[in-house]
Amino acid sequence: MADKKEMIPEQYDLDAKWDACLDLTVRRFVYSSFAGAFGGLLFFRSPLTRWASIAFGAGVGIGSAYAECSRLFDGPPTKLALSKVSETATQNGQGSE
Repeated sequence: MADKKEMIPEQYDLDAKWDACLDLTVRRFVYSSFAGAFGGLLFFRSPLTRWASIAFGAGVGIGSAYAECSRLFDGPPTKLALSKVSETATQNGQGSE
């Protein structure tokens, strides 16, 4: 039965994408929260600021995971073409010397 399993192209395999995204989100949330807790213990005395550093770390982890998952689902962003300076603008600049 395993031989007849239909292979799904990687770009259409949503189950694998969701699994990878969920795994990435949990790992980055936990590691960033631990980094925030360590930084809070190291730099702050007040419990309120320590919790704030943990929340900041968790937010950074979730934000970076969101950006990576967005890239995973939508593909890499397209590069924007740089606008070229027209020759008339450069000629006008040279003519005023």
